Amino acid sequence: MTQTEVYYTLALLQVEGVGEILAKKLIQKCGSAEAVFSTKKSQLQKIDGIGVILAKNLQDKTVFTKAAAELAFMERENIGATCFHDPNYPEKLKHCIDSPVVLFQTGTISYENRKMISIVGTRQITTYGMEFTKKLIEDLAPLNPIIVSGFAYGVDIYAHQAAMNCGLQTIGVLAHGFDQIYPKVHKKYMAQMEQNGGFLSEFWSGTNPDRENFIKRNRIVAGISEATIVIESAERGGSLVTANLANDYNREVFAVPGRITDKYSKGCNNLIKTQRANLLTSAADLVYMLNWNINVNDATKNTIQKQLFIDLEPDEQLIFDYLQKKNSEVMDIIALECNLPIYKISSILLNMELKGIIRPLPGKIFELV
Repeated sequence: MTQTEVYYTLALLQVEGVGEILAKKLIQKCGSAEAVFSTKKSQLQKIDGIGVILAKNLQDKTVFTKAAAELAFMERENIGATCFHDPNYPEKLKHCIDSPVVLFQTGTISYENRKMISIVGTRQITTYGMEFTKKLIEDLAPLNPIIVSGFAYGVDIYAHQAAMNCGLQTIGVLAHGFDQIYPKVHKKYMAQMEQNGGFLSEFWSGTNPDRENFIKRNRIVAGISEATIVIESAERGGSLVTANLANDYNREVFAVPGRITDKYSKGCNNLIKTQRANLLTSAADLVYMLNWNINVNDATKNTIQKQLFIDLEPDEQLIFDYLQKKNSEVMDIIALECNLPIYKISSILLNMELKGIIRPLPGKIFELV
């Protein structure tokens, strides 16, 4: 995106009455943000949603002064920008009707050929939440996903830290402009995050982290990834809003179950109970539900499998170890070689299939995925 394109797009967003949806329509109809301002009023009024007042507002020259000031700030602070029609704009976010026209960004973010998941949850993360988040990200690390969150207290910052500890790219989506950071105590993590990903925001400099901005921020967290994972949540909270947005965008939603008496598991349990989220107990569940293909060499694939399925039951582990040697085998032979009764082998194999560890072939043959 050239500086000229950024300049005119920023100016367009400052026109009174022009929001994300209308700005996209104008750019698409006219060919570019610059062309919008050179299009005659009579032609603009033919575009659906543009009336006399909006056509007149597009003649307002003060929007260019505001755009120039923001562009100068971006240059001083080394802040980049990408527009919704750019090739390097997050692909999945492009398909959200209310996605930002412009995303400001810092760091070394790269979306190319990368799996991406969002991890959200309570600001009051418990030991249970910490342990699950750490284990989940460690097990997913060989797949090299991008971990997205909101850089807030609790689950957010813990997910970012766990990702960086595993050498993964992580993105913090901010609810304010780049002239500040919230919460201030997290400023110490910024340099490391920018080396391992970076930050995104749709907000101009001078925009404070007001409550409504966190709701807007959440739609980016939900829309940018193929799945949103709620680690812990009370009955009400921002992470549940993100989960609902993800459902609205037809993204997969996962929730980590907890005890019914735990305050910060109630939101997750309710998501699962009302079928608004898939139950998540391990990285294997995520890999299976998202149908992620592991296209790596055999040595790395075995490492990934061991990490993903480390919580196998003893009988499942027995079958897993046997199939690693044989690759595939008939059910009756598996039962015989693993010294398991035939009445029991069917249910074990079914459980392993549901976990995405094995798949059935014709003739009652099973093989490792």
